[in-house]
Amino acid sequence: MGSLHNTAKIGVASPMAKPKRDTLVDELTGSAIAGWAITVVQLNSVVAARLGVTDTDVQCLHVLGNHGPATPGALAGRVNLTTGSASRMIDRLVAADCVRRVPDPDDRRRVLIEPTQEGLRRVSEAYAGLVADTRADLAGFDEAELDAVLRFVRAAEHSTADQVERLRAAGGED
Repeated sequence: MGSLHNTAKIGVASPMAKPKRDTLVDELTGSAIAGWAITVVQLNSVVAARLGVTDTDVQCLHVLGNHGPATPGALAGRVNLTTGSASRMIDRLVAADCVRRVPDPDDRRRVLIEPTQEGLRRVSEAYAGLVADTRADLAGFDEAELDAVLRFVRAAEHSTADQVERLRAAGGED
């Protein structure tokens, strides 16, 4: 009996104990990522209010800032709006001097939506504090850890996009 007691003291896990990796994955998939996502949504809402636009308009600005000019239809798909709602979104962003309509150089019958320098500046300024805080948060990570974080974020982004498409298809959304 004494030897059983001693093995428990030196860190041998009981059959009922959950491995640390499983505990970490549970925390990440349970509360950590969901909590972060909710906080990001809240931040985007505050930024949208400061810019005088809606949350979806801020998503549109991120899409344009990261992927470049797009057709109204492509933007509608990327921010999960109908084409009519996307048209109203674009009108709001044009009025706020965040985007402009330009002819598509490949097809002059089509229009592209591109961010204005003022729009990009305002969005960049609105997120500057978060960017600085995130850089500070990452300062303690070595290169291998940063690589692992980046791989996870990219994989999670891809998995989330796949889930959006699966749910759209299952729900009959366009």
